[in-house]
Amino acid sequence: MTDDSTPDNGKKSVSRRHWYVYLIECADGSLYTGSTTDVERRLRQHNGELAGGARYTRVRRPVALLWRHCVPDRSAALRLEVRIKGLNRRQKMALIKGVLVLSTEPKEAGNGNR
Repeated sequence: MTDDSTPDNGKKSVSRRHWYVYLIECADGSLYTGSTTDVERRLRQHNGELAGGARYTRVRRPVALLWRHCVPDRSAALRLEVRIKGLNRRQKMALIKGVLVLSTEPKEAGNGNR
């Protein structure tokens, strides 16, 4: 296996691929949160340069990347994406500015502390 996680058979190894959660700002000022293994490719999709992209961003182009965060796997990316989508705009802007920091660790279930 080479350093770029490509085994001898030419297939990419997904076990070593990092995931990213990102926030983009749309032309209308709205914020969009997503997750991907390739932020640059995904941004190009959202802007219509490549096929794909979310339906939400198709009518709100151009979009600009405001923030991204690397996590170890898809599960962590999806958990963090859901948490960010639950934030209000002010909290998302604080996250972008580095004032708000979210843990990527899963919450412990059933600890009884409320």
